[in-house]
Amino acid sequence: MASSKAYLDFILEQLSGMENIAYRAMMGEYILYCQGKIIGGIYDDRLLVKAVKSAVVLMPNATYELLYEGAKEMLLVDNVDSKEYFGKAVYCNV
Repeated sequence: MASSKAYLDFILEQLSGMENIAYRAMMGEYILYCQGKIIGGIYDDRLLVKAVKSAVVLMPNATYELLYEGAKEMLLVDNVDSKEYFGKAVYCNV
């Protein structure tokens, strides 16, 4: 299932206070970049971020998700309605 542009727009609005956020559409999904580095993406209208140490510390109870068999696990950001929490969860991947 592809992600919707509406969900992307919502996520970008939540990140509006952060600098250097960009995205690229890829095969119906969206890859998110911060300061030119991949930090995660929107997959099936779910925000997943790379499971770097700082993200794991910030979200110790996060669910690990696989995009496809053989891929690295990513963290599901489930609190996207909290702009403060959300920004920290994404920024910690830079």
